[in-house]
Amino acid sequence: APEETQGGGERSNGMETNTPEPPPDARTDVKAMDRAELEGFVESLGAPRYRGRQLFRWLYGRGAPSFGEMTDLPRAFREQLEREAYIGGLRPVLERTSPSDGTVKALFELSTGRLIETVLIPDFEEAGDIRRLTVCVSSQVGCQMGCTFCATGRMGFRQNLTAGEIYEQVWRMNETAQNRYGERITNVVFMGMGEPLLNYDAVMKSIRILSDPDGFGFSPRRVTVSTVGLARRIRQLADDGARFGLAVSLHAPTDEQRSRIMPINRAPSTDLTALRDAIGYFTRKTGERVTYEYVLFEGFNDSPEDARRLADVAHWAPSKVNLILFNPVEGLDFRRSPEERLNRFIRVLVENGVTVTVRRSRGQDIDAACGQLATREEVARTSIREREEEPASGVM
Repeated sequence: APEETQGGGERSNGMETNTPEPPPDARTDVKAMDRAELEGFVESLGAPRYRGRQLFRWLYGRGAPSFGEMTDLPRAFREQLEREAYIGGLRPVLERTSPSDGTVKALFELSTGRLIETVLIPDFEEAGDIRRLTVCVSSQVGCQMGCTFCATGRMGFRQNLTAGEIYEQVWRMNETAQNRYGERITNVVFMGMGEPLLNYDAVMKSIRILSDPDGFGFSPRRVTVSTVGLARRIRQLADDGARFGLAVSLHAPTDEQRSRIMPINRAPSTDLTALRDAIGYFTRKTGERVTYEYVLFEGFNDSPEDARRLADVAHWAPSKVNLILFNPVEGLDFRRSPEERLNRFIRVLVENGVTVTVRRSRGQDIDAACGQLATREEVARTSIREREEEPASGVM
């Protein structure tokens, strides 16, 4: 897919969606706006700008689902908001919890009727205490990048999410974290469905809302955005002063290998040369190091020579490498590298001065692990119908 594509069409990777768009609503979705936009919006309604700040706090700091709950706004203004605007959001559909590691996968329905998945990943100390609670959010329904090892990529692209829909995933999974573990989430990663940098404006806006003291009050240092490597957008992140983590899905150390599994690498504007230049620009301008994500496939990219070539890539700029064990996806022939090949790969990287971490599978038994997110719509919609016919706990 060309880097300039912003996901405006319905056709991608040979797939076409048949889900109809809802009739256009003449009202404005206030939960697609950040603080500055809300201030401008209320001014357009004849209200003072500070009403926009109040509205922001109700929407994002308190999670108000209706204007009627915003009791410090004048009644006449609330009635005007009802006429001119609405509060977009997500409808919780199903929730599954891994019995093996406590990972939670939630299915949400958008106002268009389409479905997304969000994952809460708990990380425990040896004593059983919570070390980290990470929310993996989606930024699109499906993905147009077509990576051959990814379930989401097989869906094709359906639509972009609004900043509010991204934000609400964090809000709702934070509620889950507090209910289950008595603690707030600690990290947010844009590693769910979609390519975040193809929904650039909404993703950046959602991070501003997350980090706003009147919103979620979350440190951007605890946010990581993962991309397949859109060079121009990586440069734009640097120019826009990004202060969150950047992760690049590399998965192969040469153009020949990477192009076989990642169509994005087949264009000169997004191949490894373009990526090297963009990453160098990003690290020089921001002072931040990048993380390379590398899924190991047996017999494809896991040899000692692959490790040496990966080390060369890692030395382009300040970085670390996060090795990921492949999670099986139905219908794909890739195999996970065995432990002995993984250990040998790690040794070669360390010998070549590379900082390495290994991401073990979490939530694999509920299809919530890396590369497994893909809404099976017919199954999901059957579950929705059953739930509506006979209300249940929402836990599957």
